Amino acid sequence: MIEVRFHGRGGQGTVVASILMAKALFQAGYFVQSFPLFGVERRGAPVEAYLRWNTRKILIRTNVYTPDHVVVLDPTLPAAVDVSRGLKPGGWILLNASAMPEDPAVFASFRLAMVDATRIALKYALGTRTHPIVNTAMMGAFARVLEEPPLDAVVHAIREEIPIRPEANIAAAQEAYESVVFLRPNVGKGAQPLSLTVDSSAAL
Repeated sequence: MIEVRFHGRGGQGTVVASILMAKALFQAGYFVQSFPLFGVERRGAPVEAYLRWNTRKILIRTNVYTPDHVVVLDPTLPAAVDVSRGLKPGGWILLNASAMPEDPAVFASFRLAMVDATRIALKYALGTRTHPIVNTAMMGAFARVLEEPPLDAVVHAIREEIPIRPEANIAAAQEAYESVVFLRPNVGKGAQPLSLTVDSSAAL
């Protein structure tokens, strides 16, 4: 079973992203769970959502405390929230970011990837200039980094579930899929230092 925790802020579509990824994974043949954890329910407040998938029926019904991977939709959250809390060593952290983290040592035990989902959302006019909606871009990046679900399943979920400007959201997901930068594809002995080079062979 694979467990993923999503971190975002209210208004970015964090919960919707986890639900749509569950739908895409279900279409790909997995058993899935997706559910949110809300704190202060207002725009800009930190939000968590969880996703599980497995080839067998999922019986557990708890929050995700030790995720295999983490997805961070807001670039300011790592400075305010411990996004790596409970993350299993070697897990992926996928960041919405336009530049390398200021303190990459924080992520030393994990694999790290990033995509500028904010830029992509603004390009396709998703949300507003002050509050871009980055969830579909992050879905495309998710599919690239974790190699699940197939991008076609992500596209299908967006087309079926997002009634407003589905083609723009699909384009954002597709561009993000192609735009992921792998900052640290491997960890442990012999791991390479952080660099802003794309490693297209990096995989889960």
